[in-house]
Amino acid sequence: MAITGAPQGWINDWAAPGHGDNSKIGIILVHGFTGSPAAMRPWGEFLNSKGYTVRVPLLPGHGTKVEDLNSVRWQEWPAKVIFEVKQLSQSCDRIILIGLSMGGGTILNVVASLENEKINPKNIAGIILVNPMIHVRGVPAELAYFLSRFQRLRKSVGDDIKRPGVTEWGYDALPTRGVHQLLKMLRITRRNLPAIKVPLQLFHSVSDHTLPVSNTEIVLKEIGSVEKNRIELMNSYHVATMDYDQELIFHNSLAFIEGLALKQK
Repeated sequence: MAITGAPQGWINDWAAPGHGDNSKIGIILVHGFTGSPAAMRPWGEFLNSKGYTVRVPLLPGHGTKVEDLNSVRWQEWPAKVIFEVKQLSQSCDRIILIGLSMGGGTILNVVASLENEKINPKNIAGIILVNPMIHVRGVPAELAYFLSRFQRLRKSVGDDIKRPGVTEWGYDALPTRGVHQLLKMLRITRRNLPAIKVPLQLFHSVSDHTLPVSNTEIVLKEIGSVEKNRIELMNSYHVATMDYDQELIFHNSLAFIEGLALKQK
């Protein structure tokens, strides 16, 4: 796994305007820790083909070199998503946020703090999560900080994909100081889960070698959303957006988004 050799533009910010009636609905798809927009680009292109306005941001510290992820403060990740929300709000009436793994934790952080950013929470119609990250069992932020003083990089946990020969074009090492920042963000995010009330669709890979199922269970139990549903993925690993269940994710998410649009007419 490495970013070298990625298709042109796939590890950069990507945006596409919508068309027709769906163009007023904006969708932001957020990749995971050490990953890249490549993990969300096919999904974004699929939704854009249905007329939706789509943005797939590159999170700070990603898409360059792994050492850069050791220099990022956690606030930069939700700030990037908030910037994308404000950009879409200029042309879209409603916005759906989608996140994979740490991208899921990031959008949960954003939705819980919208009022502080002077964004009307009613503009967020729903959220979609794929193998969301909300904690690392047994590793508090303080321990991660201590360990990061001794080892800057560790073995990568990326590219957990069942489909052979597929990569998310991410980093091939794990930046420990970045992990400390990530855990700080997730602790705050989990604390604020009850404040989130928007409809939720969650995809969970039964065979996820990166995150235990406790992450999914915590989100579903502690989030304040009344409308929430969980779809099990039987033939994918952690980066399910690029795995065998990709089409299942695409079409079920489309049905969810279409349902949200009908309810708000």
